[in-house]
Amino acid sequence: MEEKRAASSHTVMNELVLPNDTNGFGNLMGGRLMYWMDIAAAMASSKHCNAPSMTASVDNISFKNPIKLGNIVHIEAKVTRAFTTSMEIHIQVWGEDMLHQYKYESNEAYFTFVALDPHGKPRPVPKIIPETEEEKRLYDGALRRRQIRLILGGKMSPAEANELKALFFGTTI
Repeated sequence: MEEKRAASSHTVMNELVLPNDTNGFGNLMGGRLMYWMDIAAAMASSKHCNAPSMTASVDNISFKNPIKLGNIVHIEAKVTRAFTTSMEIHIQVWGEDMLHQYKYESNEAYFTFVALDPHGKPRPVPKIIPETEEEKRLYDGALRRRQIRLILGGKMSPAEANELKALFFGTTI
């Protein structure tokens, strides 16, 4: 299977925050934003593997700044690393206040998607070629983030997490 550049999965999505998208404080509801982030991640993962894919996990989503009614939401998604059948997708979100002419960071997260064959079973995905310094940094950290996800999901014991051991102890034990 041919490797693919990380940039080829880059997906940009924009949404306008309307009254139906907000809570009682006039802020974009977190669930609505997560829904849009999931769509952007699905598009990025499908671009990478040229196949349908589905959400397997979502890492911590911390909201740094609320996005207000009438603002524009900018969502960028890109596959950071591909494993056997799964892909990690990095999502960054900004709000833009068109009235006051400024853009601000809202949040970021990592989603994991699994590629599916025509029978709905996991299928192999192409490996990633990171090119920029940022892509290389995200690629290098992806294995550690994956091991944390597997430990928290009960699919790996901490004793098997060699990348995490190297991070904390400087060598694999």
